[in-house]
Amino acid sequence: MEPVPHIMVVDDDREIRDLLSKFLERQGMRVTAARDAKEARKLWPLGRYHLVVLDLMLPGESGLDVARWIRGQGDTPIVMLTAMAEETDRIVGLELGADDYLGKPFNPRELLARIRAVLRRASGEGGSGVKEPPAKVIRFGGWQLEPSRRRLLNPDGVEVPLTGGEYELLQVMVERANRVLTRDMLMDLLRGRQAGPFDRAIDVAVSRLRRKLEDDGRNPSLIKTVRGGGYVLAATVEKG
Repeated sequence: MEPVPHIMVVDDDREIRDLLSKFLERQGMRVTAARDAKEARKLWPLGRYHLVVLDLMLPGESGLDVARWIRGQGDTPIVMLTAMAEETDRIVGLELGADDYLGKPFNPRELLARIRAVLRRASGEGGSGVKEPPAKVIRFGGWQLEPSRRRLLNPDGVEVPLTGGEYELLQVMVERANRVLTRDMLMDLLRGRQAGPFDRAIDVAVSRLRRKLEDDGRNPSLIKTVRGGGYVLAATVEKG
């Protein structure tokens, strides 16, 4: 029997906290709500959270501080709530490891769809256009991806922690190695929606993945940038 998803909602707006708590509970989820970073830290040890819905504009410690702290605790997925004017903070949030974001005001049903998609990716069920390959091990450029365990090993055999979003991006690129993937294609494969003209989410995700792969951003050897095109994973892929 699948466990009931336990969601933490961190937002200083009481009306939003109450609305989301009641709405998500009606969808069969368990919800714990926190009004700020202090309360979120206090509640964290009391439960095992499958995902955090995090508002960036919090009193005291910002949502970015909370996201950084959550990443220090593990790989719990994060869906950020941002105002449209918070472009810089949104990008920094993605760099810290957030798995998705949604601008305010938002439709609760759209947030629910985002939550379910991130939970599916985190549990390895797919649903984002990525099919789990039958191979037990995928090797590329000296690295090793283990789909059944959703983990990445470096050339020395040491595991490199990946967030759910980083794993999905890498799997999409490995499955389409040596093919140019545009930002729109990647956004559609990963999130099921088109990228806006100022949407740098994919660029940020690629940058973070390059760092995990120790791939020099100025002169990358694995994930290459195609001017005016997108990105390509330039490596021979072996499955076994």
